[in-house]
Amino acid sequence: MSSVAIGLSGIFCALSLTLFGVPVAVSLGLIGLSGMWFVGGEVLMRSALETLAYNALNQYSFVVIPMFVLMGVLANKAKITQDLYEAFYRFMSKVRGSLFMVTILSSAGFATISGSTVVSAAVFTRLALPQMVRYGYHSGIGAGCVAAAGTFASLIPPSIMMVIYALLTGESIGRLFIAGVIPGALTAGVYLVSVWVMVRLRPQIAPLAPQEFTWSQKMESLGRVGPFLVLAILVVGGIYSGLMFPSSAGAVGAFGALGIAIWRGVGGFSHLKDALSETAVTATSVFMVLIGGLIFSRFLVFSGFITDIVAVITESGIAPYQVLVAVVLVYIALGMFIDTVSVTVITVPFIHPVMVGLGYDPIWFGVVLVKLIEISAITPPVGLNLFAVMASARTQISTGDLFKGVLPFLAMEFLVLLLIIMVPAISLWLPETML
Repeated sequence: MSSVAIGLSGIFCALSLTLFGVPVAVSLGLIGLSGMWFVGGEVLMRSALETLAYNALNQYSFVVIPMFVLMGVLANKAKITQDLYEAFYRFMSKVRGSLFMVTILSSAGFATISGSTVVSAAVFTRLALPQMVRYGYHSGIGAGCVAAAGTFASLIPPSIMMVIYALLTGESIGRLFIAGVIPGALTAGVYLVSVWVMVRLRPQIAPLAPQEFTWSQKMESLGRVGPFLVLAILVVGGIYSGLMFPSSAGAVGAFGALGIAIWRGVGGFSHLKDALSETAVTATSVFMVLIGGLIFSRFLVFSGFITDIVAVITESGIAPYQVLVAVVLVYIALGMFIDTVSVTVITVPFIHPVMVGLGYDPIWFGVVLVKLIEISAITPPVGLNLFAVMASARTQISTGDLFKGVLPFLAMEFLVLLLIIMVPAISLWLPETML
């Protein structure tokens, strides 16, 4: 078999196993080890099995994952989501569609201290959806808004998906974090403007809420979210300014979140134990996926697939933009049926070299990839955020209503994706100004 045929067979087998419910770490590790045995024999397979996991995780940069996960867990236990939601609501309660807009802004704010889209979607489903139902909002669009706004955590730093992309490709975590700031803010802005237009064209989907708040009540709510906003600015600003590496910024963020949690009375031993346990489970799951992905990537390298596929595409005469369009379509199609982490870890090892070989900036492509991951997370029928919303909403929303309600937000996501592709400076200007 040719190297290209071997590599494509491995990719097909890994995707098939994942599609049939085999854990992604197991799928990638099993296919990767089998592939190395096929191309290099037992010695190569045993060498990879004995050394790769340790060598892969024996990197200081990997500490960024548990640190930022712990930061988000502690912030959630300190009820920062409720405080963000309440603060934005008090300032926007008299605006038509305020509950949609508050959900968007709160999710964007929470994304600055939590890198998990599923957690964000689940938390805001329990927090925002009952309020929307109570005030007569369209429940399908409301649930779609929650699911879509939860994806901000994929792009706005600290993003776990950005870290996974960086560790699989060797790109700078700090530059990727900073590259996601403007696209993340742009996405939130497009959501807000689109919702503003939507509720004026269809006012029945968002009745005006009757509540009003005094200025003292508004300022009091700001005081509660202030410490976390300062912490988020400190972490991102530290990375941007060059004063902190992402790993040390993660440690500062986790320590700061712990201090705020203790100040709020939820930093006792039992709370800390629960937070550490949740962090360990989440981080271990990510590490297992990364180990499997690195084994699979090593198989693609040893088989010669990476080198040959890059040569085939670059020498074929196909225009780079055509390859980019094909990559976008493939990711959207795969995201409809396979979870986003699986798609990322399986495809990035060979997609990244191809795109770089065609002259695309790897940081820019990382942002495009994460935006595609965002779209996949809310694309029926297997969008992870859709499942998170359904599980958290229980009987408040039907699957059909959720699928219909998320469609306007999918259109907004595609608009932002088009802007990022057509104007690379949206992603690259800020990283280029880093110290």
